[in-house]
Amino acid sequence: MSENEALDQGAIIEFPRQKSPGRSRTRARRVVAIGGGKGGIGKSLVSANLGIALAERGSKVVLVDADLGGANLHTCLGVAQPRVSLSDFIERRVERLEDVVVPTGIERLELISGAMDDLDAANPKHSQKSKLLRHLKTLDVDYVLLDLGAGTSFNVLDFFLIADIGVVVMLPEPTSIENAYRFIKAAFFRRLQTLAPNDDFATVVGRALAPREGQAPMTPLDVVAELRKTNVESAARLEHALAGFSPWILVNQARTRGDFDIGPTVVSAWKKFFGLELGSLGAVPHDDAVWQAVRARQSVIRAFPQSAAATGLLRVAENLIALER
Repeated sequence: MSENEALDQGAIIEFPRQKSPGRSRTRARRVVAIGGGKGGIGKSLVSANLGIALAERGSKVVLVDADLGGANLHTCLGVAQPRVSLSDFIERRVERLEDVVVPTGIERLELISGAMDDLDAANPKHSQKSKLLRHLKTLDVDYVLLDLGAGTSFNVLDFFLIADIGVVVMLPEPTSIENAYRFIKAAFFRRLQTLAPNDDFATVVGRALAPREGQAPMTPLDVVAELRKTNVESAARLEHALAGFSPWILVNQARTRGDFDIGPTVVSAWKKFFGLELGSLGAVPHDDAVWQAVRARQSVIRAFPQSAAATGLLRVAENLIALER
């Protein structure tokens, strides 16, 4: 099987192992992936402003535009399109990922621009993607923030799964909530594939979680109980997958009191029906300051620091920092 065929068939990525806290740090302290559902939900805006908020609080941050087919994170930061990007690293025009890191003009905040000028770079081979994911983990910073592309392609899911913290952005609308659920479910099954790449474990679990008409739905915890009766090894793998998969929900463009409560409500409902441990990072208010900042090619935190949206984003950053305490 060629590398391109492997990618098309969803070849499994071997994610690098984290070093124990007691060793000297040669990797990013935290990798945070920001994704979720379709485009237009504000992932890039959230990524850019969270990066600024973390840098202003003393952390060294690298923002990575991981939308390999439509990079625009530099626009959200108000900087010109960098001359070097992920394309240069993927296509081996530079050897080190650090060579495509560029300043943003904000202290302690740097940027790796996405692949914009090369169709092949937007669809990297399996070996190229493995190398990129491995090197992202080795950046010597406090935070690597990955701004993911839309959808649930294997590229997007693999970037999401490499992260220490996965953030799923959604709007307080039924379609967006449904898309977020599908994204989380797709990421979970991709994780199952990484744990059992040589058997049909993920397929078996998928069938159990999608019952036929008239059958009661099963959560992954129900499947664990059933598997334990016949296949202790598979049950242990599923338990391991559950233990290491804990996405965080972020609601964007909240208008009403009910919108602000959607995050905890969704977390509770999905835990009940899907059996996953999720969390809520909070909500960002709907605010005209956001589109005004976007039109001015500035971040809302810098352009309108007293706005409701800026206050909400700063609160989300504080919640993100609190996850390490």
